[in-house]
Amino acid sequence: MQDNAALSADAYLAWWQLAGVDSAVAEGPCDWLRPISAAVSAPQPVETLASAKPQDLQAFHLWLESESVHPERRWSTRPIYPAGAVDSPLMIVTDMPDPADVETGALLADRAGVLFDAMLRAIGVDRTQAYIASLFFARPPGGMVEAADLEAAAARMRTQIHLARPRRLLLLGDRTIRALMPADIAMPANSLRNFNHDGGTVPAVATFHPRLLLSQPAAKAECWRALQSLIEEYRP
Repeated sequence: MQDNAALSADAYLAWWQLAGVDSAVAEGPCDWLRPISAAVSAPQPVETLASAKPQDLQAFHLWLESESVHPERRWSTRPIYPAGAVDSPLMIVTDMPDPADVETGALLADRAGVLFDAMLRAIGVDRTQAYIASLFFARPPGGMVEAADLEAAAARMRTQIHLARPRRLLLLGDRTIRALMPADIAMPANSLRNFNHDGGTVPAVATFHPRLLLSQPAAKAECWRALQSLIEEYRP
């Protein structure tokens, strides 16, 4: 065995393949023969998450902060909950906190936040007038989410929009738009469209996330065309 390490390794791998293990499955050892515990619970289905949603915005915020059913509870990153009041003139929805947001404890921070504030000033509004939320109130490892979690977060956001009752809705980023808007809506959507939520509709516009505009300045022209549809709403 010591004379030919390559043959030894091949023989070792072949033995495991015959045993049915053809790829790495974990970093540490596992007791494959242990009895299955009845206490292990399945992931929370979307229906259960949807049925538990409260009926007013204050209760909704408390539900986000206290309940264990949310997919974000599986992640160890710092939560950033929505901020704003009912009946705000504008509600802004992004996909999830960026790493800089997690560090500062607020959505749309750092360089993306500076650009975002400039975007708001261009339509005559600032953060104090807006309700700001994200599909996911925490950042998953690597920024990747499962399809079932995205579906649950989108349904949860429709309820949040219904309870927040904004006059206008601004969706930021491709993932947010794909989760909340019909599949045939191109990004950016340069005109107001009716967004369907749990209690009716609200005029909405979609555009690029500021993080993309920082890396692709040429997209700012498209973003401006999308924001122009909101300007009339805030003009004195």
